[in-house]
Amino acid sequence: MGRVRRYLDGIHPLFAKGGRFEKYYALYEMVDTFLYTPADVTPHQPHVRDAIDLKRVMSYVVLATIPCVFMALWNTGYQANQAMADMGVVSAGGWRGFILDFVGYDPGSMVANLIHGLLYFLPIYVVTLAVGGAWEVLFAAVRNHEINEGFFVTSMLFTLILPPTIPLWQVALGITFGVVIGKEVFGGTGKNFLNPALTGRAFLFFAYPAQLSGDAVWTAVDGFSGATPLGLSALGGVEAILAANVTWWDAFFGSIQGSLGSTSTLACLLGGAFLIYTRIASYRIVFGVFLGMVATALLLNAIGSDTNPMFAMPWHWHLVLGGFAFGMVFMATDPVSAAMTDAGRWVFGFLIGFMTVLIRVVNPAFPEGIMLAILFANIFAPLIDYCVMQVNIRRRRIRHA
Repeated sequence: MGRVRRYLDGIHPLFAKGGRFEKYYALYEMVDTFLYTPADVTPHQPHVRDAIDLKRVMSYVVLATIPCVFMALWNTGYQANQAMADMGVVSAGGWRGFILDFVGYDPGSMVANLIHGLLYFLPIYVVTLAVGGAWEVLFAAVRNHEINEGFFVTSMLFTLILPPTIPLWQVALGITFGVVIGKEVFGGTGKNFLNPALTGRAFLFFAYPAQLSGDAVWTAVDGFSGATPLGLSALGGVEAILAANVTWWDAFFGSIQGSLGSTSTLACLLGGAFLIYTRIASYRIVFGVFLGMVATALLLNAIGSDTNPMFAMPWHWHLVLGGFAFGMVFMATDPVSAAMTDAGRWVFGFLIGFMTVLIRVVNPAFPEGIMLAILFANIFAPLIDYCVMQVNIRRRRIRHA
């Protein structure tokens, strides 16, 4: 770190006022303050609702994703190595095979699984960081704004909700749409009404559905195809999942097919506990989403259906399937696009849980509902807050009349 400090001090004159790269000073300052505490800090609250600065908020969110990142590496490698063993494939081929041939493809080896998963996770994350970061720098330079650490969170969340086999050019296109259309056109961090990572994911889903939801995209092995447990449930309910030798505990721990970092409910809940403990995430939203899901699932269980097996799906299966836990913890709690009032957060969360189950059960063409439910709730968040404030104003008028 001392060597990094000396290097930053050496290039500082180039970015300072009058230097050759003066207009990129914000980029230099972001790197410097991300590694070290600046000499001048804000003595008072920089935000209206919280005294903690934006840098610490974003750093805590990145730390909370560490369990999901670990599961993304391990499970991606495990699914690939297991599929290769079942198919009798001895090498992955290409540049990945050149590296993995030295490590091995044993699905029982944690090291082999982690390295195999890393070789798929890392390219996606690097492309996301490079392309999205370039757009952030461009807009900051044009507007003469500071570059904040918000994109580090967006890049990590966007990577974790993608399948491991997605083409890298689609990764670049998706993060471009998410950053530019989902955030920067509205003014940047703090002014966007949609979650940028989900916006990019939604664009890719509707533009390239085969690469985002096909049976061949979840396991990184050529020639292997298999539906996710959530996809199986849309066809035959819980019975179809159990027939595929997938138990509830498999889904809870995350050793199933799915997006890179959203398969493990346990990892998501660990990250959520950290965010709630540090008060970065609102427990009202998290529990609101959970209660909305449980209430809707129980209602549909009571209604029942002779033609749709998803009506019988119990709430504890909804919790562990798809990206529900990941969306509940990391996406719904986005402080910018979520509701701001305390009562509004309960309504906002309940709406997401309700919409998620409704989309999963009623819409057979789209078994995963958490992404659309959160984006739908993002649109209504300002209206929810407005209604809550109007109710409070009316109560005060009656109380003081």
